[in-house]
Amino acid sequence: MGKKLWKKKSVLLLSALLLAVLFTACGSASGYDAPAEMAQETYDTGYLYEADFKTESVAEEAEEGAYEEVEIDKNAAASDRKLIKNVNLDVETEDYPRLVTQVQNRVSELGGYVEQLSSYNENSVGNRRCSMTLRIPAAMLDSFIDKMGEISNIVSRQESVEDVTLQYVDMESHKKMLQEEQQRLLELMEKAETMEDIISIESRLTEVRYQLESMESQLRTMDNRISYSTVWLYISEVERYTPPEETGTWDRIRIGFSENVYRVGRGLIEFLIGFIIS
Repeated sequence: MGKKLWKKKSVLLLSALLLAVLFTACGSASGYDAPAEMAQETYDTGYLYEADFKTESVAEEAEEGAYEEVEIDKNAAASDRKLIKNVNLDVETEDYPRLVTQVQNRVSELGGYVEQLSSYNENSVGNRRCSMTLRIPAAMLDSFIDKMGEISNIVSRQESVEDVTLQYVDMESHKKMLQEEQQRLLELMEKAETMEDIISIESRLTEVRYQLESMESQLRTMDNRISYSTVWLYISEVERYTPPEETGTWDRIRIGFSENVYRVGRGLIEFLIGFIIS
């Protein structure tokens, strides 16, 4: 009876040990696998979040950089405007030969030149006139006009400014594209093997060169008009300057009295000349 009881205890103890070992193995497997999966998931998720953050940051920086670049380009364009200035001046002088000489000398001093000159009644005295087309460096235009106010009586003055910045930029861009196309055509010409290809490339190359020369000519003309302002100057010889515009009652009285005195004096002179001749 004692032996049977000992055997039963032995079986129960052995069963308990086997169950303990089994639970321990399952718990160990579960304890390692679950954290590994969680760690892997956490790592992957964190990596994705970090990548997304970096991507968004780079995109924002690129966008901000683009805006800054555009802003800089706008500021550069504003400070480097392409302006064509034209001026019409109608002036009077009591000393016609002296004023014409002074104008020519002043234009030369400022670094400009006389593009055209037409004179009228050169052999007469008291009614001589001339029209001059002057090219003045744009930076010296105001200085020239101020000088004309000192040496002559400016009757009328008209100024115009034409902004050709966008047109100029478009022409430069077109010129660059033509230069790049010309270079590609030259490279293709070196690789051409058939006569048909050579003729086709030469035909297109001729067209590109013609357009490029025309574009360069237009840009040179525009550069000249931008760098040198155009002044159309009309000079009239008079015996008495045109009085300034009346601004008030006393000015009207003063100017009117002066004009009447002048007319009376001229009338007496003409009467004496006519009387003597008669």
